[in-house]
Amino acid sequence: MNNNNDKITLAGRIKSIRHAIDGIAELLKGQHNALIHLVATICIICIGFIIHISRMEWLFLVVAIILVWVCEAFNTALEFLCDVASPDFHPLVKKSKDVAAGAVLLSSIGAIVIGLIVFLPYILNNV
Repeated sequence: MNNNNDKITLAGRIKSIRHAIDGIAELLKGQHNALIHLVATICIICIGFIIHISRMEWLFLVVAIILVWVCEAFNTALEFLCDVASPDFHPLVKKSKDVAAGAVLLSSIGAIVIGLIVFLPYILNNV
């Protein structure tokens, strides 16, 4: 692990960024739900540009998108740790995985609500 006496260097920061990119790549290649989030993210961004949403609407959408991604990443990390700590079934491991998955679901529902609040007026005004 890291030694607290290590100096902060540019090379060290670049290495940290590479590890983070590896983590994002692992999330995308190993988690089906992350691919769903990716498609949803791309669709929302494209629709936002097409209908010219406001700066404030962008802020809400970006925060919602990031929250879903962060929850998905933490859920995935927790699943990996749980699988190492308890390769066999354990009811508490199941509970922790369920709670983490619940966080992803809650953030996704919140993002959908924010998306509806942002996009519904544009849709209704053009119908």
